[in-house]
Amino acid sequence: MIGLIGKKLGMSQVFGADGSLIPVTVIQTGPCRVVQKKTAQRDGYTALQLGFGVRKPQRANKPLLGHCKAAGAGPFTVLREFRVADVDNYEVGGELTIAQIFQAGELVDIVGRTKGRGFSGVIKRHGMSGFPGSHGTHEYFRHGGSIGNRSYPGRIFKGKRMAGQYGNDRMTALHLRVVEIRPESNLLLVRGSVPGARGGIVLIHKAVQG
Repeated sequence: MIGLIGKKLGMSQVFGADGSLIPVTVIQTGPCRVVQKKTAQRDGYTALQLGFGVRKPQRANKPLLGHCKAAGAGPFTVLREFRVADVDNYEVGGELTIAQIFQAGELVDIVGRTKGRGFSGVIKRHGMSGFPGSHGTHEYFRHGGSIGNRSYPGRIFKGKRMAGQYGNDRMTALHLRVVEIRPESNLLLVRGSVPGARGGIVLIHKAVQG
């Protein structure tokens, strides 16, 4: 299913026709250019590779410059693939805009990468309560506590909630409704929150289910 690459600009709010306040996430969506077509005969599957954003030529290597030259533009900041069945309907170098793909009122799925919070303890990462602050507790307020078991099984089960990297995960927000489209400024306004920090790259496509 064809989609577009975008950049999350932040959250705002708009007013509906009945005067209700609607929280929205503003996404700069496209325009994207078709850089490459993947075919079943040559690649084993059909897909379109889209380019988004402008990168200075001196900040790109020669393979990337040559790869984007076929599209007649670039080099691009981001290259992403979208699995599409009917690739014959698109041409390399063609431009895809927000008005061609989306319309107000429909549901979309948005893929992004959550904020990375680094190595975090069990209280911040999993919401554990920690140890009492009195009654003889010393230097053990935010520890994870016991993680072991008896001699059987004699090991730690996989998936044990412990300290570790928190965030920086690929996440898909499902069934977000498109509130408004502004083609003149390539802005997509969707109701609700979108994973990632401001300025993060997201992939938007029409909702797969329901």
